[in-house]
Amino acid sequence: MVLRTNPGSKLKKTKRIAALICIAIVVFAAYKSVIHGASMVNFLMDTSLGKVFVQFCGVFMVLTFAELAWRAVLVMKYRPIESCEDEQLPVCTVIVPAYNEGRQVFVTLESLAASDYPRDKIKIIAVDDGSVDDTWKWIQKARRTLGDRIVTIKQPCNKGKRHALHAGFKKSIGEVLVTVDSDSTVDTDTLRNMVTPFVVDKNVGAVAGNVRVLNMDKGIIPKMLDVVFVYSFDFIRASQSMVKAVMCTPGALSAYRRNVVMDVLHEWLNQKFCGQPANIGEDRAMTNLILRQGHHVLFQQNARVYTEVPVNYVTLCKMYLRWARSNIRETIAMTRFIFKPFRKGSKLGARINLVSGWMALTKAQLFLVITWGLMVWHPLTFGINTMLGVIISSSLAATIYAWKFGRLAALWSFVYGFYFFISLFWIKPYALLTPHKSGWLTRQVETRSATAGKTVFLQKVKTAA
Repeated sequence: MVLRTNPGSKLKKTKRIAALICIAIVVFAAYKSVIHGASMVNFLMDTSLGKVFVQFCGVFMVLTFAELAWRAVLVMKYRPIESCEDEQLPVCTVIVPAYNEGRQVFVTLESLAASDYPRDKIKIIAVDDGSVDDTWKWIQKARRTLGDRIVTIKQPCNKGKRHALHAGFKKSIGEVLVTVDSDSTVDTDTLRNMVTPFVVDKNVGAVAGNVRVLNMDKGIIPKMLDVVFVYSFDFIRASQSMVKAVMCTPGALSAYRRNVVMDVLHEWLNQKFCGQPANIGEDRAMTNLILRQGHHVLFQQNARVYTEVPVNYVTLCKMYLRWARSNIRETIAMTRFIFKPFRKGSKLGARINLVSGWMALTKAQLFLVITWGLMVWHPLTFGINTMLGVIISSSLAATIYAWKFGRLAALWSFVYGFYFFISLFWIKPYALLTPHKSGWLTRQVETRSATAGKTVFLQKVKTAA
């Protein structure tokens, strides 16, 4: 007799085991934290400043847990919108800006052309933003291979991603615009799932895609970031979607109602911060402008894109610094309209999202800096409890990943927690002091000047997730 196993039940069992391991780690850390925390609190209560810090921690933790509970309820209710039939889908344009991307842009365009979106309803525009490598050659090859589905634009010089997207927007047709990074690939049903919300709800102005890591085989950092991305999208953006106010549609994969974009295109292109052109954060800026007009911004969990991420510490720092500066700028911009009657219907969820953003920018960073100061001052008293706190704070991302995919790769969340606390904690405080600085910073390509005979570095554009 042959015994047959049920793959579904096996996966379910694996998920439970992985999630239980994460929960067991957290319970142990919480237990130890309570024991060590008592002595730490007693130590601090002997001084007036210590009492203030203990009270600050108490309020901060209550607010944090209240927000997490609220988001957890929303996530449990969240469901992506199921894709509609071919005849319901509108004409759409997909824009792929590229700068010194090389062969990868060809792979990206191939994956888009392989989509199951009706062929007569899609236009793909590839924009070479003044690349100095062979990107234009690969775009031309895609045009020859994939035929008239690909329209090509070559910018005379590198003007930045915002200008490359603008060039594509101006050449677009149809009702929906989709933007995809040139170092990304999509599933065959991604475009269909991205466009469907615009058909179902006429109030939808933008949709955020679900970003996952493409280069998982390139080391520890991509593996850690994949777990972080699942938390950022399947938990944070899913909860934001339930209140119809996703705060950032990622550059790797976003969709916009075309007439809504055209209404704010000039303002978006010419956006300034501290009197200087804003050449970072174009995705968050567009999201803000669409929310300000009163439109809904949703997240589609079933629309997946796989994008390349940094593989070394220096590049990761530069990417995070750019994201942090952009977040500061656009959080300020969002504050200017979010407490006004910017749309019909409920506005409370959007306002909670903003307040949460301000807490992450201010209180959370103050807490982090003070914690490091206490560890330096008295490492034995505060070190153990801080490490236990890192484990507890990493647990949610680990549990979500374990339950969703049933893989022990969820444990990378704990590694990331320590990695961030030890080597990346300085980024957001530094960004708060330097929000006026611009520049993409990341993904430089080494090349040799044919005329000068010396090595120079050419910066590549990489979009935020």
